[in-house]
Amino acid sequence: MKRALAPAAILLLLAVAGCATTPRDTPRDEPRATSGNPPFYEVNGRRYVVLESSAGYVEQGVASWYGPDFHGKRTATGETYDMHAMTGAHPTLPLPAWVRVTNLQNGRSVEVRLNDRGPFSKNRIIDLSRAAAERLDMIRTGTAMVEIRSLSSASAAPAPPSADRFYAQAGAFADEDNALRLAARLREAGIAGVSVSDLRVDGRRLFRVRAGPVASVAEFDALIERLRAAGAESPRLAVN
Repeated sequence: MKRALAPAAILLLLAVAGCATTPRDTPRDEPRATSGNPPFYEVNGRRYVVLESSAGYVEQGVASWYGPDFHGKRTATGETYDMHAMTGAHPTLPLPAWVRVTNLQNGRSVEVRLNDRGPFSKNRIIDLSRAAAERLDMIRTGTAMVEIRSLSSASAAPAPPSADRFYAQAGAFADEDNALRLAARLREAGIAGVSVSDLRVDGRRLFRVRAGPVASVAEFDALIERLRAAGAESPRLAVN
């Protein structure tokens, strides 16, 4: 026969439950974790410098996800990785940090708490938990073109609309001649769809060198490698 709980015991259980469910699924500013935030670290011969703040951070690129092989293991912050939670891994943002991730190929958005480091290969900019990847509808493909936008209280902003034209930006220059020289070098390397365009950023005129568009992550990866081989140092995803 089950024993009935006394009122005092019920109140105690409710209090404990309230503490246990203090929402980690609500975006908010959190203090830097005592682990996972060195000034810099190296993986596979590449150095990553951890940023001082996530405020104002916006990045576009390719997302991947990680699941059962890591479920239950320790994250960079020392927490346990739960593939069913809305979390993610980033190479340089301070941990923990809240970001909004938007799948630019279908317009879906999720808010995730970054508590791990990675990814470290193939032009990827974020690794998402399985739960986050499911909501973005990228489980089947394994990857997606995304935008990461910080949800720091100083920079929270609505997600952008979905876009359907993706390019690889080979460089951006204040000097138009430098942009034209890079564009010519890329064309000589046989890269199609190279263009130079200009825009104003903070009152300055910049000349962007782009190639594309690309229709998939696989095309983007292949184009990035060709751009690097032709002399573009840090090509990245650009959305029209």
